Amino acid sequence: MQTGTLVSLAAYFILMLGIGLYAWRKSTDTSEAYLLGGRQLHPAVAALSAGASDMSGWLLLGLPGALYAAGLVEAWIGIGLFVGALVNWIVVAPRLRKQTVQYGNALTIPEFLANRFPDQATALRVVSAIIIVVFFTVYTAAGLVGGGKLFVTSFAGLFGDTGMSDYMFGILLTAGVVLAYTMVGGFLAVSLTDFVQGCIMVVALVIMPLVVMFGPGGSAGESLTQVQPGFLDIGYGLTFLGFLSAVTWGLGYFGQPHIIVRFMAVRSLKDVAVARNIGMGWMFVCLIGAIGVGLAGRAYVARNGLAVEDPETIFIVLANLLFHPLVTGFLLAALLAAIMSTISSQLLVSSSSLTEDFYRLFLRKKASEREIVNVGRAAVLLVALAAMVIASDPESKVLGLVSNAWAGFGAAFGPLIILSLTWNRMTGAGAVAGLVVGAGVVGLWIAMGWNAGFLGGEGIYEIIPGFIAAWLAIWGVSLATAPPQRAVPAE
Repeated sequence: MQTGTLVSLAAYFILMLGIGLYAWRKSTDTSEAYLLGGRQLHPAVAALSAGASDMSGWLLLGLPGALYAAGLVEAWIGIGLFVGALVNWIVVAPRLRKQTVQYGNALTIPEFLANRFPDQATALRVVSAIIIVVFFTVYTAAGLVGGGKLFVTSFAGLFGDTGMSDYMFGILLTAGVVLAYTMVGGFLAVSLTDFVQGCIMVVALVIMPLVVMFGPGGSAGESLTQVQPGFLDIGYGLTFLGFLSAVTWGLGYFGQPHIIVRFMAVRSLKDVAVARNIGMGWMFVCLIGAIGVGLAGRAYVARNGLAVEDPETIFIVLANLLFHPLVTGFLLAALLAAIMSTISSQLLVSSSSLTEDFYRLFLRKKASEREIVNVGRAAVLLVALAAMVIASDPESKVLGLVSNAWAGFGAAFGPLIILSLTWNRMTGAGAVAGLVVGAGVVGLWIAMGWNAGFLGGEGIYEIIPGFIAAWLAIWGVSLATAPPQRAVPAE
């Protein structure tokens, strides 16, 4: 069984590497080409690239696992994300595509903020770059944990007594392939592989729940209400704070550099609406499929008397049980696609910040384009190695790591991006305050454990206080300081 599955996975890896080589020949001569693909992304590529880099292994591991364990009430996370993504495409995407060109053809989010607020340029670039590198290292680690779990669940004992654990092999293989095509092909390779990976993911998320429900031993006739009380009640046991903590995941979209950088790279401003429609359609189908995997998977396990130790592996368990090895390989490739698409995007954005906002800014202001590209490749490797260290703990939870990083970005950059694009009165001092306060509140909330329990009650997701505090900091400090001399064109 493992042989057929490995053949499918090998074919997938070869395809990803082939795309990387193609991109290397097409667009790695300049920093704009390496970091933004020359701003020539087709709207379909931009849409699925944004979606695939957004969803990550969370879509096939974290969300189905949460629904498997707790029931339909966990779907509020998906609902909040869908609404947040839609608002992000409407409010942020067209403005960011336009204004990053207007303000010095900025190639990174920190560079755009520096150009938008020149009086605080250095502080903004340094602080935002630090936040990007720190939180993306954690975020990348979440993806590598997913790769490790895949190999533990699907290929247990693959190495016998060699001393190489299946978990560490999964991490090394996932990181190795991603590093190969990202370092070689840059942004274009990441975007094209994201497009292919997005197509694989949506097919898998349509096939899997249908087979689980209607295939041999299927669960279509199983009464999910008997599996667990309130399992199909979307409001079962839901408190007001629990509801807020779930739906406010959508706030994170406005501050995710690896997602909004796709808006900067779309071919033209008029293509943004086309990309939005494609991207939201893809996201809707994928979320419904992921919810279906979690619910139908729980029913299938109950019907057939199976045991699943880790709910986050339900997709992998079902893929191994219900499909021909070659199809299983395809489904596992879909999981790897979700994982790798996000990792590659995060590595590239981290690399761009290290090269443009540290190396070029402080060390080599007159560095050649070729030098910047090579330094960017080295930075990709550096961040990946740090993430591998964090991911080396096999007890790590994908959803937990993702939620922390997602909140950090959402609170630090969300209010900052929205207000910088829409409020002419915003100042550079306000921008710095928003970054520091947003990231600081999220870090404090996590460190104090208030996301698990607050003032003797239930926990509050850290993005809520972080987002509110950052917004108030930007607003208050901007009004308390002199108006900017250069204003963003009002939309």
